[in-house]
Amino acid sequence: MRITYRGDYALRAVLDLAAHYNQGVVTIHQLAKRADAPVKFLEQVLLDLKKGGFVESKRGTNGGYLLSRHPKNIKMGEVVRFIDGPIEPIACVEERYSGCKSMPACVLRKVCKEVAVATSNIVDKVTFEDLASQAKTGKKEAVYSI
Repeated sequence: MRITYRGDYALRAVLDLAAHYNQGVVTIHQLAKRADAPVKFLEQVLLDLKKGGFVESKRGTNGGYLLSRHPKNIKMGEVVRFIDGPIEPIACVEERYSGCKSMPACVLRKVCKEVAVATSNIVDKVTFEDLASQAKTGKKEAVYSI
């Protein structure tokens, strides 16, 4: 699995919106600042997320973005696949792939399929509610130095 800059910013945006769920809309400038993302690029990412049904936008002076579903109903794997495509490390792992004649005996395919299954088992279980909760907990931990 390779997450592009677009995918990284998409994950950050959804995570930020999950952390501020039920607190009203979040402006593009707030999102960009907290995600350390360029506003123009983030606008494009948010348009994609809107097309994918992950976010909604509100227009006007009090406008901004919010999640279209509860964070517990959005899995990390959904966002990654929508923005960056399949999680599988090589194309032949997909069941419908037919571009290779040595697929049945290929040991590389077997290993890559195991990698894809293991990765999917992780990202398809993690919700943005889980991630937002972990992020909030991590920020509240006290740091002591001697």
